[in-house]
Amino acid sequence: MIDSPGSTSDIIQGLLEDLHQRYSRLEDGAPADYIPELAKANPSDFGISMTTVDGRVYEVGDTRRPFTIQSISKPFAYVLTLKLFSDEYLATKVGVEPSGDAFNAISLDQKSGRPRNPMINAGAIATTAQIWNHDPDQAEALMLDFFSELAGRRLSIDQVVFQSERATGHRNRAIGHLLRNFEIIEDDPEESLDLYFKQCSITVTCHDLAVMAATLACQGLNPFTGARPLTPEITVRMLALMATCGTYDFAGQWL
Repeated sequence: MIDSPGSTSDIIQGLLEDLHQRYSRLEDGAPADYIPELAKANPSDFGISMTTVDGRVYEVGDTRRPFTIQSISKPFAYVLTLKLFSDEYLATKVGVEPSGDAFNAISLDQKSGRPRNPMINAGAIATTAQIWNHDPDQAEALMLDFFSELAGRRLSIDQVVFQSERATGHRNRAIGHLLRNFEIIEDDPEESLDLYFKQCSITVTCHDLAVMAATLACQGLNPFTGARPLTPEITVRMLALMATCGTYDFAGQWL
């Protein structure tokens, strides 16, 4: 369908262009350097991509510039475990309560060792460990296939970033071994940690993330491919968890 001048599409595109022009001048902050390879990111890269539930795309700036998904992978990994395991089983491995802690806090229940939610690193590592434990030989392929179906195109892992994460992820490795101590992770945690580092190193673009978000907005239906990687029931649960825990210790303020 072709929109007439002054249509809703023109208004949305104009708003995005105004936002991009306004905020592209900001020079606050710096690229993350806790993983050496991430410090090489160009701080001038800036894109805004928006997709709608009827399959329209609005974008401006560097929206097709690849970067690694990092912590944005956490809700998608958790939603994969919701497909693979029963609610009762997952409840023994990771909770669904806001933590009030920083994303990388070693935040475990003192008695059970269970992380409070799958958005903080401890919960995300516990979540990914369940995916690995489900099928150790095919866990990486299973995750990549699922993320690709959400994005509507084939995704891959940035091996250089993965190796950088693996070589410097000492805090995450400590969390993994604490989870093993409490038997949240039931095997040697190193394989699960490798899968977690690979998960964070999946390469996406702003456009990919917008499509993945649209799939959640469509109750699990990808509006561009017609595939349904998620059921509405699982999607609703994931969106609720993202609302209450998805911004870490800022969640209460955000809500």
